[in-house]
Amino acid sequence: MRTRFLFLIFILSLVALSGCTARWQELDRVEVRRGVTSSLVDYLYPNGEVPPHGKNIPTLHIPLTVGLGFVPSGSFDTPGLSEAHKAELLEKVKAQFKDKEYIGEILIIPGTHLKSSKGFEDVDKISNLYNLDVLALVSYDQVVHSGDTKASFFYWTMVGAYLIKGSKNDVQTFVDTSIFDVKTHKLLLRASGIDKIEATSTLINSVEDQRKHREAGFENAIVNMIVNLEKEQALFRERIKKDKSVTIIRNH
Repeated sequence: MRTRFLFLIFILSLVALSGCTARWQELDRVEVRRGVTSSLVDYLYPNGEVPPHGKNIPTLHIPLTVGLGFVPSGSFDTPGLSEAHKAELLEKVKAQFKDKEYIGEILIIPGTHLKSSKGFEDVDKISNLYNLDVLALVSYDQVVHSGDTKASFFYWTMVGAYLIKGSKNDVQTFVDTSIFDVKTHKLLLRASGIDKIEATSTLINSVEDQRKHREAGFENAIVNMIVNLEKEQALFRERIKKDKSVTIIRNH
């Protein structure tokens, strides 16, 4: 009897140990994905509307009055991107383009105005309030990966999806600036910026260090976006000379 009892205890111990091992292996594969996002598509087309594809040709009066703002996220608290930080980043974009001969004025649109509602109805109200010719909207997606597995995520833009490849313990940041003609609601041009910061698991799990990594990710991605936006504007100016998709009127 005692022998059978000891044998039963041995078998149960093996089962328990096996179960614990399997559980730890499962936990070892778990990846924690934390992030923040603001979707331009969801903001402009909250009810699944179809972007305009009509024959209306945008007419731009040079120099332009440009509105610049961040697409609001669904969260009131965006780690690494406070309202003050947003303002600083938008000032960097403004400083890069304010002296262009085709720009008359760049006005930074407060987040409170953009959060009031969604869709082009809101865009029209803001455009009328600030007397804008075009509106540049900056959207973003930032993901913090921590774990031992590689991960990727898609970000949907006005022209399709971007696949952002990930790896363990990194902060990935994607920003996208889309510029619209306020009268026809047509997309004129867009440019994106991507940044990836790799860190150790210790750093990624530290609240303060994670905040710094998040802030740095947004700053680096914005700088990268500015470079790409410069290139896209040059290509845009050459393209409309050929395809006449936009009418340019120079005000004297």
